[in-house]
This record gives sequence, structure tokens and C-alpha cells, in this order.
Amino acid sequence: MNVAVTSQDFGGQLRAWRQRRRLSQLDLALDAEVSARHLSFVETGRSRPSREMVLRLASCLGLPLRERNAMLLAAGFAPAFEARSLDDPALDLALQAVRHLIDAHAPFPALAVDRHWNLVMQNRVVPLLLAGVAPYLLEPPVNVLRLSLHPEGLAPRILNLAEWKGHLLDRLRGQIEASGDPELERLNDELKAYPAPASSAPRKGGAASLVVPLQLAGPGGPLSFFSTTTLFGTPMEVTLSEIAIESFFPADAQTAAALRFLAEPL
Repeated sequence: MNVAVTSQDFGGQLRAWRQRRRLSQLDLALDAEVSARHLSFVETGRSRPSREMVLRLASCLGLPLRERNAMLLAAGFAPAFEARSLDDPALDLALQAVRHLIDAHAPFPALAVDRHWNLVMQNRVVPLLLAGVAPYLLEPPVNVLRLSLHPEGLAPRILNLAEWKGHLLDRLRGQIEASGDPELERLNDELKAYPAPASSAPRKGGAASLVVPLQLAGPGGPLSFFSTTTLFGTPMEVTLSEIAIESFFPADAQTAAALRFLAEPL
């Protein structure tokens, strides 16, 4: 269900989020420990929720921090969570931790992205894998999904492009479902329009048979990766809650050796 959460009225936003989560009024009322009648009154504007009730409902709906702030504003309350820019000194220690994690991952590639998949930082290995990418795709802000799937990006070198594109679009749809972010919806429409082959290369053994791999043509032969995503565990700040660290691990011994050789002079 693609429900646009655009209403400035709290009741309308609550109803749209409940429908997006495919919950009945009774389901949500039970989760929030309120009566279905009271929830109905809140949705129709006949009852005004307290600040605590707004946060409880937002939590039961699994809303990201940014959307919880929007719900509070719609109900007439101040936001509960700070939303700072990445250059705010208050984020320095947290961003230093991100930098430490991605740098320590070398000689394997790792990067950090924001909520729209724009590059926040990368380790020294990532640029070594971007040979042949059109320069304009590397101009800030660099969108990692666009860089991966664009015909002038990494796509011509991805050996299992159909499979990898399907994996990335599945992840993106999950984010859209969680956040209702219209910018992510536009990005999804753009990426879906990029060409991809109808079938993928057959799976290899090892780790690539257990997870969706990224199989990339390298200068000395195919490179195969599996990836992990790391998020801040208990964020209370919007920007930090939206940063994701993408770490790529070699899926076979050949890739591990090739990356160590590639990164050795650095």
C-alpha cells in the first residue's frame, strides 16, 4: 500500500500511518493500551492527544525519529528529538566513531550514507573500485544507489546486475514503507527505470551462496562481496539515527587477496 502521509492534521497523519502499517484501529489501540473508541476520536479530531500519547502511538507504529517529530508538530507540540547538520560540533564524537569503523575495515571497502543514500564518508579502498564511473556521478552529493545502478556508473561492471538491483530496490522499498519519504520514492522511480538484464549470473559457492552478493568485474578478474549494515544502537538524535555504515567483505579468497594487493601501496 502506497499511502502518502502529507496531511498537516494529526488525526489524518495518524490514520495514514496506521493504514500504511496495515493495522486496524483495534490493533493499534491494543498496542498503545488505549480504547479503540478513544483512538477513533483522536483520528477524527474529536479528542486531542497528550504529548505522551503522541509518542506512544508513534512508537507503536515504528516511526523513525524524524517522523515522530512531525507527528508531535502536527499535534501542536515541540519536537522531542534534535535534528542537527552533519557539521554540528555536537556530532563530532559520533562521526569520529563512524570514521574509525570504516577506516579500520580496510583493505576492504566501507562507506557511510545518510537517509537518502547520499555519501557521508568512505574509506580509502572505495575510490579504487570506481574506475570507469562518469565523473558527474562522483560530484557531491554522491548518491550511492544512483552510482551503483546508473548505466554510466558501476552497473556495466556488476556481473549480477539484475540480482543486485533487485536487492537494492527491495531495501529501498523497505525504507519507503518505514518513512514515507517522498524523496526516496522519487529515487526508487528513477532507479527502476535504469536498464538491467533479465537474468543474473549463476551463484558461486561459499558466502555468495548464502547472501545476495555484489559481483564486480575487477582489473584482475571478478570480485565478489557480501555486505553488512551498521546503525547506531540507541540514537536520540535524528541525523545519527539515519546514518548507516555499509561494510563490504570478500565472499571468496580470490577477492580477499585481490583487495589486499590493490590497497597495499596506499
